[in-house]
Amino acid sequence: MSETGRDEVPVQDRTVASDDASPVADNEVLENTSAPVVDEPGTTVKHGVTPAMEIASAWAWRFLVVVAAVLVIGYGMRYLSEVVVPVTVGVLLTALLIPVTNGLQKLRLPRGPAAGITVVATIVVVAGLLTLVGTQIAGQFEDLSNQVGEGVQRLREMARINFGLTDDDITELFRQVREQITTGGALGQQAAAVGTTATHVVAGLFISLFCLFFFLYQGEQIWSWLVRLFPRRAREKADSSGRKAWVSLTAFVRATVIVAAVDAIGISLGAAILGLPLVSAIGILVFVGAFVPVVGALVSGSVAVLVALVAKGPIVAIIMLAVVIGVQQLEAHVLQPFLLGRAVSVHPLAIILAIATGVVIAGIVGALVAVPTAAVLNTIVNHLAGNDVDPEPPRPLPRRRQQPATTD
Repeated sequence: MSETGRDEVPVQDRTVASDDASPVADNEVLENTSAPVVDEPGTTVKHGVTPAMEIASAWAWRFLVVVAAVLVIGYGMRYLSEVVVPVTVGVLLTALLIPVTNGLQKLRLPRGPAAGITVVATIVVVAGLLTLVGTQIAGQFEDLSNQVGEGVQRLREMARINFGLTDDDITELFRQVREQITTGGALGQQAAAVGTTATHVVAGLFISLFCLFFFLYQGEQIWSWLVRLFPRRAREKADSSGRKAWVSLTAFVRATVIVAAVDAIGISLGAAILGLPLVSAIGILVFVGAFVPVVGALVSGSVAVLVALVAKGPIVAIIMLAVVIGVQQLEAHVLQPFLLGRAVSVHPLAIILAIATGVVIAGIVGALVAVPTAAVLNTIVNHLAGNDVDPEPPRPLPRRRQQPATTD
């Protein structure tokens, strides 16, 4: 063959001809698979992995990283719940009481004394309410004990008539419950648990009060310091997200206080008209329970109905149940939509899940702070996604005033 003929041979043929043929490998298949495999027009399979699998794997490992981060944060919050929960309570109290401090400051009172007066007044009001409840319970203890005895006897009769239980069966049931509580180490364990819980509550109360004072006194400075911890490019978004969340939180807390006050007044008025004991205690319980949507209203209303059943009988209990249902319907269909609106709207499923998570992390206090936390997170996510609803425009970060230049 001439040199010209050799030059016209394709490069691929020259490459195969120059290589030694393998005695075991299928050289024809090797040549055919050396080029990229086209799965579909415009899509190339690399290393035997389709584009759909690459996308799925990319989403999968990112999802696992996000889940791991959430679990670590949740574990840290639960481990430090004795600090996290009091700080959260302090933030909620700040959202409720900051108008008082601002009003005192408008009266030309310095910010520090105004915050101190607000904290002291809050302590006095709470202590007064607790004293009122304790005085009422102490004054009506004898009558209440007699009414409880009569109510228990009524319940025994209802159980005997409706369920066919005898007095011996009921007595045996009470005996088993008493033995379960008092025998073994259960009583000591419960006493130790109560003592530990009381210590944690007192420590958390002091932390909340300190946080409340400094949030009222130097809230803007603390927030500016937190924003400066973010990178420069993220500071504006972090500041706007925080301020929108604060607007949502203040709206939620104030609306919840109004709703709780209406619930407490309505149910207490119904209890007073029916002649139930412990009217003030029922009102305060309903007021506190209203801060936990759905579950709190159910529990506090059940307590009022139970007191009516024990003290006055089933007919009065049914009337009290009607009063509780009427007040809660007024709350659900009139007060909450009107006061809260779309600014802090959270889906009922999210509310139930948030309450359950709060109970697991921090018990009753966790249930109290779960829903406002969910509302704040909902506002931040909507703002970052660009579909938030502004109750009021966010304010810019406070800037340090520059001293005017002096001229000679």
